[in-house]
Amino acid sequence: MSVEVEVVRGATDEVVEAVSRLLPQLSRSADVPDRESVARLLRSDANTLLLARVEGRAVGMLTLIMFPLPSGLRGRIEDVVVDEVARGHGVGVALTEEALRLADAAGVRTVDLTSRPSRQAANRLYERLGFQARDSKVYRFGVRP
Repeated sequence: MSVEVEVVRGATDEVVEAVSRLLPQLSRSADVPDRESVARLLRSDANTLLLARVEGRAVGMLTLIMFPLPSGLRGRIEDVVVDEVARGHGVGVALTEEALRLADAAGVRTVDLTSRPSRQAANRLYERLGFQARDSKVYRFGVRP
């Protein structure tokens, strides 16, 4: 199974359909995005949306966020999801490795991500790729609960 990863450049029908199909597999509470919300995501200079394809079909996505801070250029990986029919075939690895390659090329110092403990396969993947757990707490404030 050959996985191709591309940087998404526009909110095409195919991209909107893929994001709308994949996101609910990651989060039941997230609103299903429409064309405008996907376009807004893509307009942000901080965001890079990656789409993984197998045999031409979109089977995974990842958002790389890169932002300057006083301590240097930093990165975050968010909203990683692989279609349930394509899991276990290297899609997550391909997406994450491409995100790390892009971050390195941009001069990012560190890339962070969070993953729920229940996502055991994803956590093993991130550790295999060199991510290290940090002794930190993540706090969230619901601006629009």
